[in-house]
Amino acid sequence: MRTCTSASRHLDEPLAGTAATARTWLLIEQPGPWGARALTSSHLDPALGRALESAAQATGVRIALIRRPGRHADHGTPTERHVYAAHTTAGGVWLRAARVSDPARLLDLDLAALGRGDPRSFDEVLRGRPHTQGPLALVCTNGRRDRCCALLGRPLAAELASSGVDGVWEVTHLGGHRFSPTVLVLPYGYAYGRAEAHAVKEVLQGVREGRVVTEGCRGSSAWERPGQAAELAVRTAAGEHAAGVLKVVRTDGAAPRWDVTVAHDDGRLWRVVVAQGNSSPPRPESCGAALGSPARMDVVSVRRWDGTADRRAG
Repeated sequence: MRTCTSASRHLDEPLAGTAATARTWLLIEQPGPWGARALTSSHLDPALGRALESAAQATGVRIALIRRPGRHADHGTPTERHVYAAHTTAGGVWLRAARVSDPARLLDLDLAALGRGDPRSFDEVLRGRPHTQGPLALVCTNGRRDRCCALLGRPLAAELASSGVDGVWEVTHLGGHRFSPTVLVLPYGYAYGRAEAHAVKEVLQGVREGRVVTEGCRGSSAWERPGQAAELAVRTAAGEHAAGVLKVVRTDGAAPRWDVTVAHDDGRLWRVVVAQGNSSPPRPESCGAALGSPARMDVVSVRRWDGTADRRAG
């Protein structure tokens, strides 16, 4: 039977504008097996998982579990866990790290502040510090959500780790099973689909050099889906690869059509028209699901703009 990934690849489904949305990521190390809803179906205390899910609602924070690549034998509760927080909005990007022995301390975090880009509670509650050991590569491997994530993601994570790439973790869920292997790279928050080891290494080298690799990119998690597609389109049109210099500053309209304004640090502006279409022919959005027509973000136009019309109107 054809997998959701093979169907998506065969139909050449576009990647741009398909990334998960999160201004801030909170990542908690949890070894061992994961269930489909990992925060409440792993060795993490399910009551804690439910409390974290509730606390994160409407904050802009997305919480996920991570583990080291390799065999996932059931070793019980670790004595100490890695915890990371990353804010991905251009102009305020940061990545913090901590280690905790009692994960219940996470409930003392000010998630609303983290979502706004304020890391102080992370540092105060968890004794967090800036992560200075290079970017993180998070590979989705949760086969309980979709078998493609395990069949394709786990070998990718293992290959990256065995070849000496630092900062590689398996992660519970990045969305878009049909684009497996899917990878999120922090701190900038760009997601990639149909990833291969050599491409991920190039992406990580780009992060170390302060540039964004757009090939295979699904978009930045800092923006909603129309903004993701618009920002990538501006990067292509302008030949701009520098990280952190483009920001989605305005989105007008609603599905199925948006006018997105993208600003550069140097003052340049672009207006990007993005239309929502339905993918055809129908295909499964995940393995075992009924055939459907997932929404796609199509860039209709990209043009430089000086903002004059809006200033006159104001």
